[in-house]
Amino acid sequence: MGQSGQTVSTDGDAGVMSLVFRAGSLLCALRLDEVIETMRPLAVRRLAGVPSYVRGVTIMRGVPTPVVDVARLVGGEQGEVSRFVAVRTEQGPIAFATGPVLGIRATEPDPAARHSLLLSDACSRLVAGIGTIDAEPILLLQSMRVLPDEVWTAAAGLPS
Repeated sequence: MGQSGQTVSTDGDAGVMSLVFRAGSLLCALRLDEVIETMRPLAVRRLAGVPSYVRGVTIMRGVPTPVVDVARLVGGEQGEVSRFVAVRTEQGPIAFATGPVLGIRATEPDPAARHSLLLSDACSRLVAGIGTIDAEPILLLQSMRVLPDEVWTAAAGLPS
């Protein structure tokens, strides 16, 4: 449910089908073909020497999985975590720590939006584009290259 109490819908919009969720004060979307599942947050073990947006590692379906705080990465803020969104990457699954999941909706970036000038290196690897839903900006995310190699190495070293 959105803040207005309405579910984000799929009615006739053009674009790519995406999972829409909150990350702190930001509205975000992730292509459905990158989403494995959503779940309640799991226990997280902290990792030393990783970027601040990496909350740590969790054991998801028996596999050590890095946990990325999306609000911290894209907004630089501490957001309430109410869901984990498990996503596919080239190296393995990542758990995105997010706020509420609002639903599924067709999304597409605004070609005029120049997001690359506004974002840090780590953030720009996650944000594929910027669009709008009901006059609110929405960050269209991609999971493929969000984590540096040292995070995967640290996560792999933990026992499952």
